[in-house]
Amino acid sequence: MRVFVFCLLVLASTTAFAQQKAVIDKVVGIVGGELILLSEVEEQHALMSAQNGQLPEKARCGIMESIMVNKLMLNQAKLDSVEVADTEVEAQLNARIDRILSFMNGDVSQFEAYYGQSINEVKEQFREDLRNQITVERMRSNILSSVTVTPSEVKKFFNRVPADSLPYFNSEVEVGEIVHKPQVNPAERKKAIDKLEKIRERIVEGGEDFAELAQTFSDDASARVGGDLGWAKRGKFVPEFEAAAYRLEDNEISDVVESEFGFHLIQLLERRGNSIHVRHILVKPEITDADLEKAQNHLDSIRNLIMWDSISFSLAVKRYSNEDVQSYNNDGRIINPATGNTFFEIGDLDPDIYFTIDTMQVESISAPFEFAGPTGETMYRIVQLQSRSSPHRANLQQDYSKIQTAAIESKKNEFVNSWVEDKINATYISVDGIYDGCPNLELWKKKDQYVKP
Repeated sequence: MRVFVFCLLVLASTTAFAQQKAVIDKVVGIVGGELILLSEVEEQHALMSAQNGQLPEKARCGIMESIMVNKLMLNQAKLDSVEVADTEVEAQLNARIDRILSFMNGDVSQFEAYYGQSINEVKEQFREDLRNQITVERMRSNILSSVTVTPSEVKKFFNRVPADSLPYFNSEVEVGEIVHKPQVNPAERKKAIDKLEKIRERIVEGGEDFAELAQTFSDDASARVGGDLGWAKRGKFVPEFEAAAYRLEDNEISDVVESEFGFHLIQLLERRGNSIHVRHILVKPEITDADLEKAQNHLDSIRNLIMWDSISFSLAVKRYSNEDVQSYNNDGRIINPATGNTFFEIGDLDPDIYFTIDTMQVESISAPFEFAGPTGETMYRIVQLQSRSSPHRANLQQDYSKIQTAAIESKKNEFVNSWVEDKINATYISVDGIYDGCPNLELWKKKDQYVKP
């Protein structure tokens, strides 16, 4: 939801300022061939205020400098003939619009009512800004492509930090998992299919209303809106569902379709080019106690194979773990979404994993335990505690990868600052006098290029 609100803020604030440009806009800076408008600074200030509350008095100084750095990179990108393909711009533009539409259930009319513009008009308004943004990102990437750090540089970076300023790291663990989803037994599978086939017969032959039957029988949240899934482009639905939906004609109802979520009846309401508007009725077959027990026993037998050294944990992941979970392609290691690495502070773990590993020894493996999958279904996992560190001050032995990342970022910042200073000396720059009180802009205010308003 924060992403949705952010997107709305960006579009709404820019739209509002666009309507006021004739009144408030003026050029407040020039960097090479690039102009900086007052509205650009004010838009970013308004957006930051909406996100963070009241800003420091000199916030506009930092915003202006950030914009000037981007304009400097954009200007140099044009001089260096850095190109961005139209197809790339359109792909990113469509993705951003689709992201907002997804929170509106694909309702184009709601989007247009909110912004007071058609989708095409919104795209036209933001297309050039997005092209410039991609160009700047590419230029920055080109500038930093050669920046690396050697082990000796990592050590020097670490040694420059005063001992009493070194960060204190809490205890961290690495955890591997093997996940198994209980399988529906044949009797329950048949029962679900039979139920949907009878519902289909009531619609096709009995003339009953699809939406009313979806409200009564569908096993997902869309039931409350008659199974309506809104407008969607290719790639939104799981493959089995999507393949069946795109084969339908308007108002046609599919045969029973199986997916990872259960069994569906799908009705195509309308098609617009590569987008479809569908509704469905989902029936999830019941997982019995016997199915759950079978899943537990299956994982317990895998655990025994690993503990008896008949198979490694890594190989067991490849042979037996659910391929749809993230850890499957990472040798079973769970990724910390907050950091992107495999280390978790104890408090960041899911409670079920936390309590499971609390008393485990490194390399030991838990008994199977239940957890809720992405769509709320019951799944089982066994976990291996792969490493555990004690609380400690940062040191090269235990925290090399973190220190290396910090060293690279520090070197990149120094490299960019050096590049900016060099390009300032070779680029025409003008800064409006309203920023006279900004110490951070002194470097940009060269005597022969500084223009008062």
